[in-house]
Amino acid sequence: MATELYGTTSCPYTQELREWLEWKRREFLEYDVENDPDALTRMLTITGGRRTVPVLVEDGHAVQIGWQGRGCVIHTPQS
Repeated sequence: MATELYGTTSCPYTQELREWLEWKRREFLEYDVENDPDALTRMLTITGGRRTVPVLVEDGHAVQIGWQGRGCVIHTPQS
């Protein structure tokens, strides 16, 4: 099962979810959506446009948005 974590370095909930995944010894790929426009585009597609991180994705589907009921909203300049 391919697991991906979409988040930001500035969001403490991304950090908490990352630590939880590491504690569970789960392998995952991590993307910083503030610094990776392609990752942001993928995240927005997967979540239907939701801009809350962290987002945990398994096999291309969002299985969790936020962490323990909390999250950070991503603000990006509009093109």
